[in-house]
Amino acid sequence: MGTISARVPDDLEAELEDFLEEERLDRSTAVRKLLAEGLAEWRREQALDRLAEGDVTFTKAAEIAGMSDWEFAALVEKRDISWVSSDHLEADLDEL
Repeated sequence: MGTISARVPDDLEAELEDFLEEERLDRSTAVRKLLAEGLAEWRREQALDRLAEGDVTFTKAAEIAGMSDWEFAALVEKRDISWVSSDHLEADLDEL
């Protein structure tokens, strides 16, 4: 396991303290949890952006997002992203 050290503004540190109290976590566990959640959200956004731009297939985007195809389909529908094209459909069928 690696170590990360970061300086944060006072207001962010105060918010972290509130989070620690609310979640009843120690500082290291809380920071790991928030970092993991933030990176998961970043992966989902990257996958959605790349799918919307036509850079990846639906299946590949779900993989990037770290989600099942069904979970990702619900997210795509919620965000109202159009992804079906003949190129993508053929590529997704080939992957299956």
